[in-house]
Amino acid sequence: MSVKKIFLLFLLINLIISTLACNNLISPRETTDSIKEVTPTKKIETTTNKNENTNQGKQFVRLWSDPATLDPHLSTDATSANIIVEIFGGLVTINPDMEIVPDIATRWDIENNGLSYIFHLNNNATFHDGKSVTALDFKWSFERASNPSTGSPVADEYLGDIIGVKERLKSKTQKVEGIQVIDDHALKINIDAPKSYFIAKLTYPTAFVLDKNNVESSRQWFLNPNGTGAFKLAKYTPGENLILKANKNYHLGAPKIDTARYVLSGGTAMLMYENDEIDITGVGLADLDRILDPSSALNKDLVKRPPTFQTSYLGMNSNMPPLDDPNIRLALNHAINREEISKIVLADLVVPATGILPPGFPGYNKNLTGYEYDLEKAKKLIENSKYGNNIPTIKLSTAGNFGATSVDLDLEVIIENWKALGITVEIQQTDWATFLQDLYKNRYQMFQIGWIADYPDPQNFLDILFHSNSSSNHTGYNNPKVDLLLEQARIEQNKIKRFEMYNSIEEKILEDSPWIPLWHSAESYLLIKPRIKNFKISPLIVPNLRYIEIVE
Repeated sequence: MSVKKIFLLFLLINLIISTLACNNLISPRETTDSIKEVTPTKKIETTTNKNENTNQGKQFVRLWSDPATLDPHLSTDATSANIIVEIFGGLVTINPDMEIVPDIATRWDIENNGLSYIFHLNNNATFHDGKSVTALDFKWSFERASNPSTGSPVADEYLGDIIGVKERLKSKTQKVEGIQVIDDHALKINIDAPKSYFIAKLTYPTAFVLDKNNVESSRQWFLNPNGTGAFKLAKYTPGENLILKANKNYHLGAPKIDTARYVLSGGTAMLMYENDEIDITGVGLADLDRILDPSSALNKDLVKRPPTFQTSYLGMNSNMPPLDDPNIRLALNHAINREEISKIVLADLVVPATGILPPGFPGYNKNLTGYEYDLEKAKKLIENSKYGNNIPTIKLSTAGNFGATSVDLDLEVIIENWKALGITVEIQQTDWATFLQDLYKNRYQMFQIGWIADYPDPQNFLDILFHSNSSSNHTGYNNPKVDLLLEQARIEQNKIKRFEMYNSIEEKILEDSPWIPLWHSAESYLLIKPRIKNFKISPLIVPNLRYIEIVE
């Protein structure tokens, strides 16, 4: 595509970004200069701090999208997870500083050379109805998450290290052998091999505790959930509002706001912010210059949002023609001028991806050069493919936004680039919930999506997304050598050596090209009302509503 055409798209993106600014806020996070290490210790303890709620009646409001699910064991997306982490909890959690810290477990002991974890539960931890949380509740919840009838898309990835989970998922057993109740407030978990990242996996919603009676009360129990989190679900009207009320008896301290309201009806985020309808919004290209002006009334509300740990990409199903030919996949990668698109079309609001792991993430390889833009090389790859110049139309699936049918501007440019190769791409768009369902059934030939890290370890990207047996491997990628290296990296205890292994794995994956890595997030801007204090921003999905204070 010509620079002139790209510039015209740049003019159009202003309107689109301002309209869809809500989507920029689905998971506002902040990176730190250094990553806190998740180091196994013999004993980790915390003290319960029950703060008084000094902001009764105070409400925090933001624009959001309908969650695909509110069942923690079925959650796979950031839109859902950001709400779920406020309502439910597990043994451990991640705080805004990216430290693995206690939640319902006050401490844990690591025994048997890293094969056994004994979690000691907080005696004050209760479900929202006041019932104590016990070790038996956790055992039932883990077994429910790994029950094939539950249909969790990711139980294997996040719980599969526990002995017996894989057998449970295959209906070979009704119980999970590796989970043992010691007493009401002590739980033992045995895993199949020492893995430094195991404790971090337990922060994911699949490992959250549920109330058996609540779950078995109704098929739609999640609309009236009896969680353990800092907030209770007070009301949910799809397409309108989702309201959370503070749990005053929360075991880690009562929230400092009374209510959080998520507006689900859509709208223009910036206009809603200026009309005092919402308390936070992202700043799109259309508004950035005027708000950066010190004379702007909104300038005082401006907050820098450092990059998040995410990668936007196009996935390619390597089992479907013509994407079953690696020459085609490589050609598509080399035909994209990422630098030009990021600078001219996206105004440097993104960082061109040279690999899979985002900058600043543990294990990030700064030496990767990625797929350089080389149209002639791309054309030669096409000529050398088994399809030659007779390439069938590729169907690219995307998720719609609030019923919109428009395509992202960067994607429009990319599709135009591919026309120079004689490749035609047809767009297929569905709503978010349907998109996720079909994604996990591997129905797509090519798909547009992004991955946000669940915990700070390269295993969360490379193993979960590319091992041939992973249910989150939506490309059908299968390289036995990569599988073997991934399995070796799981149990490597030397962090330096382990990260070197992941660097090598990432290079091999890029050679096979099952992905078209596009962008990582760059520094951006938020507007936050001055009355909103202590809004915690993290590069990961973490519970943060309980920290917010409202000062009039």
